Amino acid sequence: MFFQTASNTENAEMPSESAASAQPKPRCPSFRNVAPAFILRRSAGGDGLPPDKPRPESPAMTARMNWPQLLSTQRFRPKDGEIVPTVTPSTQEGADALRTDFHIDYDRVVFSGAFRRLGRKTQVHPFAEHDLTHNRLTHSVEVASVGRSIGNRVGMMMKAGGFLPEGNTPGDIGAVVQVACLAHDLGNPPFGHTGEDALRDWFRSPENAVYLQHLSPAERADVQTYEGNAHSLRILASLEMYPGKGGMRLTAATVGALLKYPWTTQHPNGTKKFNIYQTELPYIRCVANTLGLVSHGQDHWARHPLSYLMEAADDICYALLDLEDAVDLELLTDTEVETVLSGLTFIEPTFHAQSGRQRCAMLRGIAIGRAIDDVAQTFITHQSDLLDGSFKGRDLLALCSPEVQDTLENAKELARTRIFRHQSKLMTEIASFPCLGSILGLLVPAACQYLTEGRAGTRQSLALELLKNAHPVSPDDSLYTAYMKILDFVGGMTDNAAAKMARELSGIGMI
Repeated sequence: MFFQTASNTENAEMPSESAASAQPKPRCPSFRNVAPAFILRRSAGGDGLPPDKPRPESPAMTARMNWPQLLSTQRFRPKDGEIVPTVTPSTQEGADALRTDFHIDYDRVVFSGAFRRLGRKTQVHPFAEHDLTHNRLTHSVEVASVGRSIGNRVGMMMKAGGFLPEGNTPGDIGAVVQVACLAHDLGNPPFGHTGEDALRDWFRSPENAVYLQHLSPAERADVQTYEGNAHSLRILASLEMYPGKGGMRLTAATVGALLKYPWTTQHPNGTKKFNIYQTELPYIRCVANTLGLVSHGQDHWARHPLSYLMEAADDICYALLDLEDAVDLELLTDTEVETVLSGLTFIEPTFHAQSGRQRCAMLRGIAIGRAIDDVAQTFITHQSDLLDGSFKGRDLLALCSPEVQDTLENAKELARTRIFRHQSKLMTEIASFPCLGSILGLLVPAACQYLTEGRAGTRQSLALELLKNAHPVSPDDSLYTAYMKILDFVGGMTDNAAAKMARELSGIGMI
């Protein structure tokens, strides 16, 4: 097996009492004061400055991020109300090491139930009947492949420029980005982004405001704003592998690379996107402290530089691969796709392609390869700003060559006009609102009555039984934690499971 179950490893990850008394355990937020050696390690250029440039010694300059910290392999778990460092017995040293810490992260994501469920979650086309149409699982695997290639390329360039810390390899950069890409969609609910809107719509409806009156403003904002990015983090940090005890306990570097929006719903600019629910905030404070992420205010940090590579890989794949699916579904012709990709593939002969699909695949591969090269070079060009936390670009692709920018934008525009508004897709998206609303309409009132009145009627008790296997509501829960468990349950459903439950709850087919 690639990893042991929690029951087999929980004791292995706990240091003995004698060991615990021999040396103090670092705890956040003071963890930096007793940082282990890997955090303090430096090498020529490891902080992102050229090897021949003097290093500032002043403590005032510590706001700059550096690669030894950003590639931290530290893992965390909760204990006695605090977030504390932990280790994994899977880690091996020296010649016996079959996997690096980042490979262990990869295996934990791949073998998780949340990752397998992506196979029945919508990428673009709900309930697609064509065997080759992408779902969230195949999309995530392909994004991870592109992300690894970008990361490996950046790693080689960092090594050549003297930026790669001693003890790290170019493949470490690729592996961190690969895992972040693999996990980036774990929190997507049924029916994709429309499912997010459906969950938000129910909690924001005036008729359901009664269920939120005892929540704090921050808690209410979390519940009313289901966010796939934040739920991906919640799955990694709380729900999978060691439920309630640190989740997958991934390395700090991998968690940092996952965070596209390292802030909460309380962001002062009121941004729509965020990555951190209140439930994971103590954990992320610890991770950010360990990584040395630049602070931009209370619970608001600069992004880990490698998160920009994960984002670029995702953007490249969904822009180009949506078109390939559309050819399979006869929504576009291969000639239309070839025209869109011509800016990156104009010198490439495809006359020997035996079908339109093969020609599209060839052109897509060429275009992705050229985008990878461009993104890697753009990252290195702007590395100093990324490490300062002062990067002003919307993303890396916005600063790539005009050929890459124009090709991806033209691909997205073609998808918007010819794919996303197709009638079959629209009908399923419309149906997702009553589908998910009916499930929330059963579970939320049941949890509210149980926790506020200390009792539940027959129907409400039966409803809460649906949660008992993975997300049971207990008397110790607050309304906020109970509602988050309900969102874990509904958000974790596949398209098929959500549709089936909604049909069964309606009673259709019983009489």
